[in-house]
Amino acid sequence: MPPTPPPFDPELAPALAEIHQSLAPAMTPDMIPALRDVMAGASPSPEDLAGDGAFAVSARRVPGPAGAPDVELLIARPTGHDGPLPILYYVHGGGMVMGDNRFGVADVLPWAAELGFLVVSVEYRLAPEHPYPAGIEDAHAGLAWAVANAEELGADGDRVLLSGASSGGGMTASLALLARDRGTVRPLGQLLMYPMLDDRNDRPSAAQMAGLGVWDRTANETAWNAVLGAARGGADVPPYAAAARATDLSGLPPTFLDVGTAETFRDEVIDYATRIAQAGGEVELHVWPGAFHAFDFWVPTARISQDAAEARLRWLRRLLLEPAAQG
Repeated sequence: MPPTPPPFDPELAPALAEIHQSLAPAMTPDMIPALRDVMAGASPSPEDLAGDGAFAVSARRVPGPAGAPDVELLIARPTGHDGPLPILYYVHGGGMVMGDNRFGVADVLPWAAELGFLVVSVEYRLAPEHPYPAGIEDAHAGLAWAVANAEELGADGDRVLLSGASSGGGMTASLALLARDRGTVRPLGQLLMYPMLDDRNDRPSAAQMAGLGVWDRTANETAWNAVLGAARGGADVPPYAAAARATDLSGLPPTFLDVGTAETFRDEVIDYATRIAQAGGEVELHVWPGAFHAFDFWVPTARISQDAAEARLRWLRRLLLEPAAQG
C-alpha cells in the first residue's frame, strides 16, 4: 500500500486542478522543451520589473568560468536608496532545466524596495544540454564578479545575501558551500525557499507525494538525471551539485529555510536544517502545513502564502537592520 500523503491546505488545494493544466506533477524528459516555453512566458520583462521607476533594471554580461561563455546578470537597483547597498544574489528556479534570470525576481523586489539592497540575478546554463558543473560554476562566476565589482555597481561587496527558490534554492545552498571552500565571500546569510537539495530522491516525503501536488518524485528524478546523468544517486555526487551530500556544514552563514508538509522536498529540507544546527550554525526553519511545492508562487493570496512571505521578510529585517541598530 502506498504511504498516505499529508492533506493539502484547504485554501491551496482548489488551485491544483488549474496548475496541472500547465504543469503536471510528473515531468518526464520529453516535456522539458514545452515547459521551457511555459516558464519563459511567466518571466516578466525588464520593463515590468522596473515598476514605473521603482527600480533601475539592467543586464550585464560578465566573464564566465574558465573556458566557458560569459554569464548574464540581471541587476535591479531600487530608486530612492543612496550609498553602497547590500547585494542580494539570486539564483532562479526551474529544476535546473528551465527558467531564466528574470524568473522569480519579482518576488524578491519588494524586499529590496523596503530594505534597500541591490538584486543581482544570474543566468546559468541549463541541463541536460549543460550538465553539472556548468550551472553552479556559472552561478559562482557571477557571484565572484559581483563581489569584486561591487563599487562599480554602487554596492557593498562585504554585505552579500544569497537566495533562491526550488532548484535555485538548492543551487544557492551549493553556492554557499562553494563560496566557503573557495574563499569567495562570507555571505551575511542564505535564504533557501523550498530548496531542491538531494539527488537521491529517496525520502519518505518523495514517496508520499508521488503523482500529487507540484513537482513529484518523477519530476525530481527527471531533473536530477538531466544534471548528473548516470552519477545521480551514486556515491560520488559532490555537495556543489547536491548540497544534501555535504558532510561538513560548518562555517555557513545564518540560514533561513522553508518547505511545505505536502511536497517532495519536505524531508531533505528538514534534515538539512537539522544538520546545520548540529554543525553549530544559525538556522531558522519553517514547515508550512498543507503547503505544496512553490505554493506561494501559485496562490500568493492564500493566508499561508502571506505568512510565508512575512516570515522571510522578518528574517531579512533582523539580518540587515538589527546589527546596524545595535551599532
